[in-house]
Amino acid sequence: MPQTNCSACGQVFEFAADAFVKAVLCPHCGVENTVQSGRDHAVRIPKFQLPAKREAVDSPVAATVNRIVDNIEKVIVGKRSEIILTMMAYCAEGHVLLEDVPGVAKTMLARAIAGSIGCTFKRIQCTPDLLPNDITGNSIFNPKTTEFEFRPGPIFAQIVLTDEINRATPRAQAALLEAMAERKVTSDGNNYELFPPFFLIATQNPIDHEGTFPLPEAQLDRFLVRLSLGYPQLEHEVAMLQRLQVMHPIETLETVATADDILACQRAVREVFVDPKVNRYIVQIMHATREHYDIVLGGSPRAAMALLRCAQAFAAIHGYNFVLPDDIKQIAPYVLGHRLILRPESRLRKKTVEGVLKEILDTVSVPVIATSQFAR
Repeated sequence: MPQTNCSACGQVFEFAADAFVKAVLCPHCGVENTVQSGRDHAVRIPKFQLPAKREAVDSPVAATVNRIVDNIEKVIVGKRSEIILTMMAYCAEGHVLLEDVPGVAKTMLARAIAGSIGCTFKRIQCTPDLLPNDITGNSIFNPKTTEFEFRPGPIFAQIVLTDEINRATPRAQAALLEAMAERKVTSDGNNYELFPPFFLIATQNPIDHEGTFPLPEAQLDRFLVRLSLGYPQLEHEVAMLQRLQVMHPIETLETVATADDILACQRAVREVFVDPKVNRYIVQIMHATREHYDIVLGGSPRAAMALLRCAQAFAAIHGYNFVLPDDIKQIAPYVLGHRLILRPESRLRKKTVEGVLKEILDTVSVPVIATSQFAR
């Protein structure tokens, strides 16, 4: 079957050969796409188009992250943009929600990141009978000392994979909130600090709703970025099968960075310069989301801070020491897409968050930043 890219979300999807000159719904975002006969429908790989007027500087963040990304690509084929966005959230001290269909390497991405970095790694497989204590740990009576001793749960790791988070009950999901927001766990009145750099990657399946508990909007807001990997292109899938012929690449993945390297990147990200005009641009986008007719719940101040921190990390990963409005426009769909709620009547009119956000980004005036003052 022929394939094409959605005009709204950019994801690849197949359509029937007899659907030329017809409106075809994208299975990812629901936007209508018109495919025409005789037109080249070759699938393109979405790439970040960074402005050429900036000159890269000698950035330790870029060196470290590129080394990690190159290592992860030995396992995950053809998803460099998504890997960079995941590392962007890591360097911005946030967490990632991977939402996609089964079998597209969501769990493997988390394992590859853990294998590339010398950090402790734990996996939580969410099920309906999972209890909060199964995540945070609990106190157990020690008959030798006649005292209760705290036994830490799997949340006490530097990289935590919460697989199929929407299969856990709301009570179990809530056990993650304190750890995600404050990097600590409270048990029996005692506070236990988590090991830095703490990073949580959650996955969920959006198509199987039997026995699931959808994440509430307040908990979705705790995730810095929401990503979707999508199906690989034909050539990339062939390359993947060739690599898997003898042994899975994850088994031989080498460690190329340490926890101290990531902590140094997180400190360096905070030093990336942000012009006051860029700050105002971010706030204008937030206000536009709150005032848009199709949006019932716009971006909060926390969303503005998340967009700012991600923009700093995005610039640093690409070797830049300052942020431009173009960085904001490129990462906004991944940072704000899960934070905005459409009106029910807008959804009935086939409106999508991605489409409305694109309208807002096209409407808000982009400030002009003189880049010569940042050269060094």
